[in-house]
Amino acid sequence: MTAPAAPTIEFWFEFGSNYSYLSLMRIEELARRAAVRLVWKPFLLGPIFLELGWKSPPFVVQREKGEYVWRDMARRAKKYGLPFVRPTVFPRRALLPMRVALLGADQPWMGEFCRRVMLRNWAQDLEIDTPAAVLAALDGLVADPSALVRAAGEEDAKARLRAQTAAARGLGIFGAPTFLVEGEMFWGDDRLDDALAAAHEG
Repeated sequence: MTAPAAPTIEFWFEFGSNYSYLSLMRIEELARRAAVRLVWKPFLLGPIFLELGWKSPPFVVQREKGEYVWRDMARRAKKYGLPFVRPTVFPRRALLPMRVALLGADQPWMGEFCRRVMLRNWAQDLEIDTPAAVLAALDGLVADPSALVRAAGEEDAKARLRAQTAAARGLGIFGAPTFLVEGEMFWGDDRLDDALAAAHEG
């Protein structure tokens, strides 16, 4: 008799997204504890924002909301025991690490790579969209980091990330992090627990 498939959660995220940081640093362990299969879904927020008529994240445009968000980030990071430094550049460009994440989405090193990139951005306030930064994040995780970075710079990887972003838009995703459980959408770091619970209910 075939064992039933494990419940699944899709995690749509962006390295430049502040609330994605809070979720990404926790989700792999939480999914493991909940016996939920985690599917990594890196995508770009920028093109979706532009399509929605926003030239930058909404809370950057609205100053009061922006100040609230940074205070909220500090509070939530402290709650989770995560380091947090308000970045001097926001949103920070992340094309190269996003392409690497897409190439490695099914690999066992994916979670650790993503956590390293996120910590570089949100705890160390360092650039992440350079070959040197991505090579550092891959160090010790793959046999040939340079080959992977080269592959991420090729047109095929660029096209795949554009297609993944278009798929996100097609699903109605408008922000990050977004969690999908059997087509049901949960948006925001504060909905991660709800999404994991829904995976079991389904």
